[in-house]
This record gives sequence, structure tokens and C-alpha cells, in this order.
Amino acid sequence: MQKQYLFETVAVCVLPNHIHTIWTLPPDDADYSLRWRLIKTKFSAHFPRAENLSASKQRRNERGIWQRRFYEHTVRNEADLQRCADYIHYNPVKHRCAASVHDWPFSSFHRYVRHGLLPPDWGGTPETADMDFGE
Repeated sequence: MQKQYLFETVAVCVLPNHIHTIWTLPPDDADYSLRWRLIKTKFSAHFPRAENLSASKQRRNERGIWQRRFYEHTVRNEADLQRCADYIHYNPVKHRCAASVHDWPFSSFHRYVRHGLLPPDWGGTPETADMDFGE
């Protein structure tokens, strides 16, 4: 999907019940919805159909794995980008999935460390923990 509808993943963290990402899309294409729909569809195809889907989900041909909506935020500047990436990387600690940011393997935090953008012992800030991005 990413080859067909280009985007760059700036930051990402996958948790047991949700995912956060920062994407950079091509200048002439801001279709986040298409990309999310395709990701959800292709991911869901790997799981058996649920037996007890609501009538609403059945009408929409939904699988019941994903929530219908996503929250979109346009990054305004470098400070906003840093704040959003920090929030994403701190999320496993916030949700008690890991004791430290470094302990969670499903995060771009490790790429940031490899590229020297964050120290391996980075742990976020109280401000990071208090941010709310639609969860």
C-alpha cells in the first residue's frame, strides 16, 4: 500500500489496542483516510471473520478489529513535530505496556536512537504524559 500511495513514516508506535503514527505525505496528496482504510483492510484480511458483529458493522462490511475513526493532526512546526513524536514514543509507558520507552520494541523510538536523535535512556517528560491526542 505504501508503494502505491506514498508516505514517509516519521514516527510510529504500535500498542495492543491502538497505533500512533506521524506521516509525511506528498505535497499534492493529503488523503489520510484512503491510506488508513487500505492498511486496516489489508491487516484485517489476515484474521477470521468475527461471528458476533453488530448490524451496523455488517452493513458497512467492517470486521470489528478497528475503530471507525482516526484522529488527524496537522503538524504546524518543528516544536509541534517534536511534541507529537515524544507523545508517540512515550505512549507504551503512559499505557503501562512497558516500564520504560526503551523496553517497548514496537516503536520508532529505536530508530531515533540509532540515528542519534534521542538517547537510549530517554524517558519523556511530565508534559508528554499529559498530552491527549484523541484516545
